[in-house]
Order: sequence, then C-alpha cells, then structure tokens
Amino acid sequence: MGRIAGRFARVEPRRRVRDLVLGLLSDLPRKNCWSIAEWAGEASPDGMQHLLGRARWDADAVRDDVREYVLEHLHDEDAVLVVDETGDVKKGTHTVGVQRQYTGTAGRIENAQVAVYLVYAGVRGHAAVDRELYVPRSWTCDPDRCQAAGLGDDTAFATKPELGVRMIGRFLDAGHRVGWVAGDEVYGGNPKLRSALEKRKVGYVLAVACSAEVITGAGKFRADALAAKVPRRAWQKLSAGAGAKGHRFYDWAVIDLAEPRPGSHRLLIRRNRTTGELAYYRCFSPAPVPLATLVRVTGSRWRVEETFQAGKGLAGLDEHQLRRFTSWSRWVTLAMLAHAFLAVVRANEHARHPAPHGLIPLTCNEIQRLFTTLVARPVHDVAHRLRWSAWRRRHQARAQTSHYRRQAANQT
Repeated sequence: MGRIAGRFARVEPRRRVRDLVLGLLSDLPRKNCWSIAEWAGEASPDGMQHLLGRARWDADAVRDDVREYVLEHLHDEDAVLVVDETGDVKKGTHTVGVQRQYTGTAGRIENAQVAVYLVYAGVRGHAAVDRELYVPRSWTCDPDRCQAAGLGDDTAFATKPELGVRMIGRFLDAGHRVGWVAGDEVYGGNPKLRSALEKRKVGYVLAVACSAEVITGAGKFRADALAAKVPRRAWQKLSAGAGAKGHRFYDWAVIDLAEPRPGSHRLLIRRNRTTGELAYYRCFSPAPVPLATLVRVTGSRWRVEETFQAGKGLAGLDEHQLRRFTSWSRWVTLAMLAHAFLAVVRANEHARHPAPHGLIPLTCNEIQRLFTTLVARPVHDVAHRLRWSAWRRRHQARAQTSHYRRQAANQT
C-alpha cells in the first residue's frame, strides 16, 4: 500500500483504499461497498462509494504501479504476455459497456460487461498488469448514454484486439521488454494485432481458426488442409507445461510459412493424444526458434484462465456493483493489486521457504486464508453489527417505497 500511497493527496482516501484492498483479500462471501464497509468498521458504505466514484485519484496511475510491482517481483526473461477477455453477467442496461454478448464466463450470449486484460506470466507466477473495458458500438453510437456512464466525449469504438494492442503498447512504452505474446482466436485472427507485434519485433503464438488461410511455398491453404498433409513422422510429443494432474502432453507439428515480411513465420498444429482434436496457431519470431519454445509459449496462455479464476475467486474482480466507468476502473485496478499481492507473496515464499516433503507449495488460496486469519480479520462488537442491520433495513425500506411510488405513477 505504501507503493500507491502517493496517488492519494489526502490521508482519508489513503486509509480507506487500504481498507478496501484488505476487504477484497478477506473471506467475505460477497464483496461490494456495503459488505466491505461493514467489515472494515465503517458506519455506512458512503465512504467506500465516495472513494470509488468521486474522490480525486488516478486509477491509471495506480494501474501503472501495479504493473511495476508485478514486474519487480515476478520478472522473468522468458515471460509471456497473455491477452484475453472475460465477462461479468449483469442485469439491466445502465452498467457501463453492458449489452447482450457472448461471454466465456457463462459459455453463451448473456447480458454482460466484457473487459480485456493483459497478464504477465513467468516462471515465478502470473498476474494482470493492465485492463481495458470493451465498449460496444451500441454504446459508442449513443453519446448521451456514454456521458451518463462517465465515458469521455471522445470515446470511440475499439475491437478487443485493438484494446490488446493498446495495452501491449503501454507495457513496451514503459521500458519493459518481453519476447512473446499469446492469445486465442479473437486475437490470432486479427492481422492488425499481428502486424503491430511484428513491427515491435515481439514474437507471438496466437490461436487461429481451422479455416484460417496461410501461405506456404506451395501456395495458399486452409490450416486444416495443411494439417491433413503432415506426415506421421513430423509429429512430436511434447509437454505444454505442468498442470494440476501432471504434464499436459500433446502431439505437435510445425510448418514454415512463406510470408513476405521479415522474421520467422510458422503454423503450429496441436493434436490431442486422446481425441485427435486439432488446434492451430500462427507464430512469429524475429529469428527462428525451436519447436519446444513455441510449445512453451502456447502452454503459457492457460495462465490467463488461472489469473481470472484467482482474481474473481480471491480478490472480488467480478463482484463490483458499479455502473459508471470511473468506479469500474478503480475497482478492477484495486482487485488486480490485491491479486498481485497474493501472487508476489506466493513467489517469495516458494523462493525462501521450499515446501517440506509431503506438502505442496503454498497456493494463492492458502495464502489468502492465512493472511485473513492471522493478519487482516477485524473484530467488531455486537453494537456495530446491529447498527449495520438497522442501516440495511432503512435503506431497503427507502428503496421499497421508491419502487411502489414509481409503480403507482406508471399506473396512473
């Protein structure tokens, strides 16, 4: 918290942001302004809501602090940047960026808010270092709606790959270097993103659809047509990394592409050893690299799913109940900081205190349990609990009265 303290001019928001981050790290069953304010010992959620909505501080500056914190502690020369999006299912139409759209969280089209994240994945750990809210065209074409949600007048539509390019550019412009970027088909199918990475001389392994067309020395082919031509001897069994149940072994094949641009361009094909299912990846590197390197980068992409799972499950990344853009950006930035703290503690504990025989190394989940139990659990008296019970019932009574009045007005 000392790292971001200078972003707050007054002591009150500086103390309150500490309480909010501790609340995000707590074992509360539901994390929002109400529950965290009660947990922190405040008399009402007004202070927490003020911190997220109206207090003067720059969430983008804190985002940069989070990035520097992660890089300082998790730095790895072979790290991979992973770009991916995640959605939060929402009700209503007023939450910034919400519309009916596909979200992998639900596995179907839902009324949801979607954001794109940039995750730094290295051997010591992984954590999100940037975020961008995806604002659909249904919003950018409606200036009044954007203004009501706190979006700037200059808000323009940007695709998810364009948001990814924006975040990767910020990472590199800050003076950091990374050799590889990984992503799924949403990003692999976008030529502008691939071109931007090639201009920066940053390698990539990006998933593409089976129908993606690539150019070889023999002409243009679909990816699945090329896979059908791969001889049996060209497949190699390699691990994409260790998972919870052991190494993830697949069969791999790689085909050189005849791209006119500089660098090594290849098509990587992955085959499931049980089902035979195929996956395809467009690969670029400034100089040729071994197949094992491409496989390692491919396996790093799964770290983003672990980051989303931990960020939501341990740090309340998706539990905000906020409508305006400023509040959203502040909440998710502080949730990123909370998860980064767990990732850094985990990395440091693994380095300093290797797990004894018969125990797995400390996980972020276990670190959160220990931290909450031993350090961050506040103790409140009965009077505090009763005051909050009365506050909630009073607020709910006002809301109920308001709903009845609105209903009566509509009927007349």
